[in-house]
Amino acid sequence: MTAAVQGTPGIAGGAGRSVRRLIVFVLLFATVTIAAIGLGGLVGRVLDAGGELAVGDTAGLAQALAFTLIGGPLALVLWWFLWRGFTDPTERSSVAWGLYLAAMSTVSLITFSTSLLSTASAGVDGRWEPRAFASGLVWALVWLWHQWMRHHPTKGPTQLVDLAPVIGYLFGLILGVGGAVTAIGSVLDAAITGTGSAIAGSPWWQTTLQGVVWMAGGGAIWWWHWFRERTRLRRSGFAAVALVIVAALGAVILTLGGLGTTIFVLLELAVDRRDPVLSIVAPLAPAIASAAVGSLLWVYYRGIATRDAGQIGLATRLVTSGVGLAAAASGIGIIVNSLLAAIGSPLAESSARTLLLAGISSLAVGAPLWWVAWRPTAPVPADTIGSTGRRVYLIAVFGLSAVVALITLLVIGYRIFEFTLDGASGGSLLERVRAPLGLLSATALVAAYHFAVWRRDAARIAATPGRRPTIGRVVLVTGADPDPLVRAVQEASGAAVSVWRRAGAATIAPSADQVATALDGVSGARVLIVTGPGDLIEVIPLAD
Repeated sequence: MTAAVQGTPGIAGGAGRSVRRLIVFVLLFATVTIAAIGLGGLVGRVLDAGGELAVGDTAGLAQALAFTLIGGPLALVLWWFLWRGFTDPTERSSVAWGLYLAAMSTVSLITFSTSLLSTASAGVDGRWEPRAFASGLVWALVWLWHQWMRHHPTKGPTQLVDLAPVIGYLFGLILGVGGAVTAIGSVLDAAITGTGSAIAGSPWWQTTLQGVVWMAGGGAIWWWHWFRERTRLRRSGFAAVALVIVAALGAVILTLGGLGTTIFVLLELAVDRRDPVLSIVAPLAPAIASAAVGSLLWVYYRGIATRDAGQIGLATRLVTSGVGLAAAASGIGIIVNSLLAAIGSPLAESSARTLLLAGISSLAVGAPLWWVAWRPTAPVPADTIGSTGRRVYLIAVFGLSAVVALITLLVIGYRIFEFTLDGASGGSLLERVRAPLGLLSATALVAAYHFAVWRRDAARIAATPGRRPTIGRVVLVTGADPDPLVRAVQEASGAAVSVWRRAGAATIAPSADQVATALDGVSGARVLIVTGPGDLIEVIPLAD
């Protein structure tokens, strides 16, 4: 009883410190944001009015002065109070400190980069935007200030250190890719149509230069975070997820979307020229640009992801397979829909033809990608067939397909009863159900195939004693590189693995074979593995 009572103040004190940190960092975030907005407004007025601050807007000037002269000092006092306390390792290692720096670094990066790039883009048109420039300048100083704090050798955060650089390179990619697609698309549009996509009387080359400005700005942001911040070498959980999103989702969708649209336009030119040629080829230039930029991005990041023989490589392949599967299934559904439209309503033959071409385009880009990524005819390696990623993928695809199929069946039933009870409303039954029938056919095929694969994998795992899972989940605590240890645990037990990093890097650590050997004869729903200090290994089965 005495021990419990003595432990309570420590728990309460820890909770109190956490709440105090949360409140203080929220206040610091708010005051820094307010001060930056106010100072940016003042500088913008100086640049815009040539030194006359209150020209036509005294209320705006009053707000900017209040934000600067009240928010600024409050932010500095609060920051100084906090900064002095980071000599305490407990304060420095708090999640709130890392989260604040990541949030403010991200907000300031997005604000200053978009403001400065908007100013440069407007300069291509001959326009000067002093307020956007001033805002970008002030927020750039805020970003540099927080970069200095993030990299401080004795007071920088030790938690969530990957968050800001990973978000930074993702943001840079978005800007750079968008600018590159705009620039290349503008040039291709001028070459294809002979006139270019002039906007409001502006020549096409202005759009190209504006795209180049955004591409250069986004590329610089990406380079800084990817190379200078060494994000390309980070393999934390968040960094790994971001890598998979870029390599297997963003780049693939951009490439497939561009290729699919290109094929659709070419098919329309070949078999369906009801509309003017310039109207048909209007989406061709941005589609080619998207496919070109997306393919370059895909090749680069896929090479990085697939070099990882562990979960990142497998997740990249599975997500890529899922994107291809979605495109192929959509194509099948649209093709069925178009065929039913042609049968049920001959007068709508032209719209049915357009649907058919769209379905063929989607199937043409999705099916080959799915085949190459999933490899349905190739034997599945033993270390992959029982992996958590493959099992989750199969269950997720089957489950989502089954849910969509069930909803589609309900829609078909509703349409049938609606037609039966109110036949005088016009329209055929086939016209009402053709869209959900197309969707049902695609999802039924997807669900049936992946259920069969899941059953086959389960039977193979059950027939292989060495691969039968003996542990449900492993929590691995280590200060060494976790990837080889995770693979060894998965190979030895078939368990899902969560990694907790020890404070401080381990110079001497057990090998993957030693960790696998330590699991011999161990079973249970949850097991804790602690490695270190040195080459020590402790395996602790946990109670349910």
